[in-house]
Amino acid sequence: MTLSCFALGEQMLDVDEALAALSELVATRLSTERLPLTAAARRVLAEDCVSPIDVPQNTNAAMDGIALAWPAPTELSLVGEVLAGHRFERPLSYGEAVTITTGAPLPPGADTVIMHEQLDLDARARTARIHQAQRVSHGQNVRHAGEDIARGSRAVRAGTRLRPQHMGLLASLGIDDLEVVRRPRVAIFSTGDEVTMPGEALGEAGIYDANRYSLRGLLEALGCEVDDLGILVDRPEAIRDALAHAATRADMVITSGGVSSGQADWVKPALSSIGRLGFWRIAMRPGRPLAFGVLGEDGVPFFGLPGNPVAVMVTFLQFVQPLLRRLQGEHAWQPTRWKAIADEAMHSRSGRIDFHRGIYRVDETGQVHVRTTGQQGSGILSSMVAANCLIEIEASRADIGEGETVLLQPFGELT
Repeated sequence: MTLSCFALGEQMLDVDEALAALSELVATRLSTERLPLTAAARRVLAEDCVSPIDVPQNTNAAMDGIALAWPAPTELSLVGEVLAGHRFERPLSYGEAVTITTGAPLPPGADTVIMHEQLDLDARARTARIHQAQRVSHGQNVRHAGEDIARGSRAVRAGTRLRPQHMGLLASLGIDDLEVVRRPRVAIFSTGDEVTMPGEALGEAGIYDANRYSLRGLLEALGCEVDDLGILVDRPEAIRDALAHAATRADMVITSGGVSSGQADWVKPALSSIGRLGFWRIAMRPGRPLAFGVLGEDGVPFFGLPGNPVAVMVTFLQFVQPLLRRLQGEHAWQPTRWKAIADEAMHSRSGRIDFHRGIYRVDETGQVHVRTTGQQGSGILSSMVAANCLIEIEASRADIGEGETVLLQPFGELT
């Protein structure tokens, strides 16, 4: 990372400035490993996958019928049968045809398939008569070798996160192992004397720790290996030691809580003692206090997320997610954004981006509409449960009126 990120100090950044500063951090992806295809789902491909074969391998029939060499007389002599997985080796002469099933290779010289519905077949005489011959055309119902993927062409690009359709495609090429980016190891912990582990007795001034569980779910959905360091009390030396230890074994460290300017917020000073603080204030809601920096001699990326549970999830989706995707080689990734009609008025303030939790719907004309989930406090985690998107109100806009256009980010594979 260039020094510019670490010269920001107390400056309040807008979201785009913060993302630009983060983009300086990761110039290269993590190391790679070779895995069998059966273990590669949801991993990121480390190198282009080049097809070793044509797909389809042979020019073949797109439907059941007869295969022939064009031009076709009105009546043809049936000289054989071709089933999928078998071949008819003899070239066809003019006026000859073979019955053929979908996917079966065309015999030498054949270039057209006529479906059964356009034929009158006489099995005893072994003839086929075409009815409505004017509706038959040269080359119809034929899939040519390599028309899907040609031998030697790129089938899947490096940096692709492998979804089920990619897995099927790679299997169809006969590929049984792949070079993929290794899983990022991410250390997480929560801070605060008030934070209590689920299952333990809750003190009168306590709260149960929701943030580590939200973070674990987000990280695992993103293909990360999670190193859960639990809950740390509000002691500077404990937080400093935990950060130093985590930096020796993780590719990224994430904490929640303890990054605002309160008296017992110890994360920023601990970070400064064993690393460098890049920035910690962003013009957004929820999620204004977000510390970012690097730890240790290796410059391990560090995020100190806010303590409120909605702010944790929103800041993860906007900032942590893109950095982790770049670590895994997904350099071209961008969040999905749609335009939608606001079905209600929404409160916002110019000069910052507001992320409301929303519920979108598509009307009978195909127009996307969205409304909020109700109360939008950053501690109302039920608003994330009820939502299927984030409504993104740009910093240049103030309150949104009913019927105005807004941007939304639909929840996807992580949420």
